[in-house]
Amino acid sequence: MNELCDETYMRRCLQLARCGRMNAKPNPMVGAVIVAPARSDGTVGGTRIIGEGYHVRCGEGHAEVNAFASVSHEDEALLPESTIYVSLEPCSHYGKTPPCADLIVRKGIKRVVVGCVDDFAKVHGRGIERLRGAGIDVTVGVLEEECRWLNRRFFTFHREHRPYIILKWAQTANGFIDDHGKALAISTPFTQMLSHKLRSEEDAILVGRVTDEREHPQLTVRHWVGPDPLRLAVSHRQPLDLEQLYRQNIQSLIVEGGGKTLESFLEQGLWDELRIETNTQLTVTDGTHAPKLPATAALYSSEQYDGNIIQHFTLTTNPSVHAEM
Repeated sequence: MNELCDETYMRRCLQLARCGRMNAKPNPMVGAVIVAPARSDGTVGGTRIIGEGYHVRCGEGHAEVNAFASVSHEDEALLPESTIYVSLEPCSHYGKTPPCADLIVRKGIKRVVVGCVDDFAKVHGRGIERLRGAGIDVTVGVLEEECRWLNRRFFTFHREHRPYIILKWAQTANGFIDDHGKALAISTPFTQMLSHKLRSEEDAILVGRVTDEREHPQLTVRHWVGPDPLRLAVSHRQPLDLEQLYRQNIQSLIVEGGGKTLESFLEQGLWDELRIETNTQLTVTDGTHAPKLPATAALYSSEQYDGNIIQHFTLTTNPSVHAEM
């Protein structure tokens, strides 16, 4: 199968994987697609999908299990001539479910195409090794950056032993986050809804002591549907313990400020993503200056809603990585 076909089917894996965004946690999002020759005798060119699935919920069947379960009885005979595409390396260990690598071997699959290697220590290449040891042709690294980007929270958590950190603030057109030290409505109703959507997708949210005492923010999901993130407030007397969050299995953290809290994270280089909302119509004469954009920040998306601009930055510059955003 040519490279273009491999990328096409891997993109379908990524589409499927995103369906597990809310319920797969703390497991990664994974999609799988099984592709067979257009005819069982293989004499006619072309391919077709005979099965597909994604990891729906932690503790339940993985993407590969669900893909095999979706194959019709008539198409099962095609498996020895088929290729399975998986956005993340198949697991090789017994967790809440049996190893998917063993399942693929038992099904007699001819070829496996993997998006990226799993950073999780219990897998990390062992699934690929198991497949190759069984004589299966394995291709690794198709749309690798896109596959890694999809599970950036999971990978950061296991690689760095800390949550994936998103620094977030809203600022006026002239770069202030409040009005003479007093809270200021910078977001519009629609962009506030987007902020609550973000909260529903992350595990925890943090503000500093001053913001907590001055504004008493609820930090809940009120204008969206989903779970409230764990609410955290820190001060210089009670600094954030990232190792504790790691032990609590908190994979992602939003930091909403105020200014000193945001600056402390930036100064320590403790960030993975920045989300900055600018109200282009609003100015104030004085207040708390918005944090300075780090030299290492790279813009990967910019959207405008109701006159407000929301920009996203990461430490990478590859635009293909961020296509889903």
